[in-house]
Amino acid sequence: MLKQRRTVVDQAGLSARQRLANVSGALTVVTGGGRLLAAAPVVLVDDLMTTGASLAEAARAVRAAGGRVVGAGVVAAPRSAFEINWN
Repeated sequence: MLKQRRTVVDQAGLSARQRLANVSGALTVVTGGGRLLAAAPVVLVDDLMTTGASLAEAARAVRAAGGRVVGAGVVAAPRSAFEINWN
């Protein structure tokens, strides 16, 4: 449903802020996809979540096309994503 509308650099080694800037505005909905996205709630799926920049950009693109994102799922995440904040 989503496609890249511009090239992005490899995210490896980039900070969270750099990753967000790298993917900002990089995705768009395929032609005719807005009609389908508006018909039902959308759940985003990503293969690997590190900072969430790609999911944030996907959500932005879906919303821009008239879709309503209600959740997201990821297949894998780095160990640091599961650190417990004891404060």
